[in-house]
Amino acid sequence: QTPPSAVMGGSYVGMACLLSFVLGGNMFNSYITQMVVFAALFPVNLLLILQSGGQLFSQNSATMAMGVLEKKVTMKDLLRNWTIAYAGNMLGCLLISLVANYTGILTGGASDMIVATVMKKCSSDFGPTLVKGVMCNWLICLAVWLCTMARGLGGKMIGAWFPISMFVAVGFEHSVTNMFILPAGLLAGAPVSFLDVLLKNLIPVTIGNAIAGALVVAVSMSFSFGRLGKERN
Repeated sequence: QTPPSAVMGGSYVGMACLLSFVLGGNMFNSYITQMVVFAALFPVNLLLILQSGGQLFSQNSATMAMGVLEKKVTMKDLLRNWTIAYAGNMLGCLLISLVANYTGILTGGASDMIVATVMKKCSSDFGPTLVKGVMCNWLICLAVWLCTMARGLGGKMIGAWFPISMFVAVGFEHSVTNMFILPAGLLAGAPVSFLDVLLKNLIPVTIGNAIAGALVVAVSMSFSFGRLGKERN
């Protein structure tokens, strides 16, 4: 079990270096400054979800896959859960984006920022966007893991804060987050089509998030702490 654990250790160091260079090298870029503020505030969502019993497709991509690997649930259970969680997350995000548009909350600088964010998210090719999805959900699943390990609310806050703020600040892609940002950006007047939103972002990001949860996180955790590791030994 040492080789995969060592790979994970090196990967985490690399992610921290990436975060430091992205922020340090763009310290005086106005867009990066905005994203740092976004990254500082955004982790509250995971705390609300975990403490209130909410579910995320990205989180479930790992937990349900681990259940399959540990023979606690079936593939049918996994596919059903993923489908319901994805549809529910989409509905919730669309609802809030419509509320924001109807109430006029996203105006002025907020409108400019979300339009710029949508343009940036739809500007990459399929492959790089998919990989950003993999990296993002790797960090999200780690945040969930850390929150689960912590007993008190303070520990859970810290566990959620740093991995989530890291993925935002570096620029990785989260399918559920984008379920709000992309529709809200379209409603704010972002010059992209619905097809661009699907093909250039939401589809590759969703695939990347699923790969991270089911393979990168679930398989590695089962190998390190569960049935896969025991069977090998």
